[in-house]
Amino acid sequence: MNEHRFVVSDILWQRLEPHLPGKVSDAGVTAKDNRLFLEAVFWRVRTGSPWRDLPPAFGHWNSQFRRFRRWARSGIFERLFDAMSRDPDLEYALIDGTIVQAHQKATGAKGGPQVQAIGRSRGGLTTKIVALVDALGNLVRFLLLPGQAHDMKGVAPLIRSVSFDALLADKAFDADWLLQDLDQRGSTAVIPPKANRKIQRDYDVEVYKWRHMVENYFAKIKEFRGIATRYDKTDCSYAACWNLVAALIASR
Repeated sequence: MNEHRFVVSDILWQRLEPHLPGKVSDAGVTAKDNRLFLEAVFWRVRTGSPWRDLPPAFGHWNSQFRRFRRWARSGIFERLFDAMSRDPDLEYALIDGTIVQAHQKATGAKGGPQVQAIGRSRGGLTTKIVALVDALGNLVRFLLLPGQAHDMKGVAPLIRSVSFDALLADKAFDADWLLQDLDQRGSTAVIPPKANRKIQRDYDVEVYKWRHMVENYFAKIKEFRGIATRYDKTDCSYAACWNLVAALIASR
């Protein structure tokens, strides 16, 4: 089993286990192999492989796929991320978007690609992820959008009910409504003004240098091939992969 490069250490398992469904002692519950199941999902997301290629040591691929879908729809992976990412450092927050290619096999879900946060941009079929990270570069929230959508569409839901002293973002986020919202909150906007603004405004250039923290997070999570390229047909499944990998990163 060592060749599968297991990810869930004993320490990490102790933190994750209380947030998983079922108990080992419950009759008829498969909680006894929850750890192996998580390893199966990690293997699939790390390699970007189809479920059908899951090594037999992880169990039957279809059984693990069906459990993954149940957990994804039930919000269990999101719950794991929430458990691993408590108490963010929100002295300031950073927001940005990134685009990932959607594999041709990722299309075909009910309702069409657009409903599943898959759109067309210069790179073809793509999904955009807009993410909010804290002052230490740790993920706070993320949102999936079709690839052609503007990053600004993700801002309002991501910063809603989140308190921070300052928001760092590039000039693509220079919008009057956002500046007004931050001013009403008592938060500082560390956002360079667009060149076409009639009246240019100042921003803290030194603090802005830390904006790379959100880009660093994207680079880190995209080390998992199933994140860097989207293979999941539904936004629910792809978001579940993000939450699980984000939980791993937050636990380090």
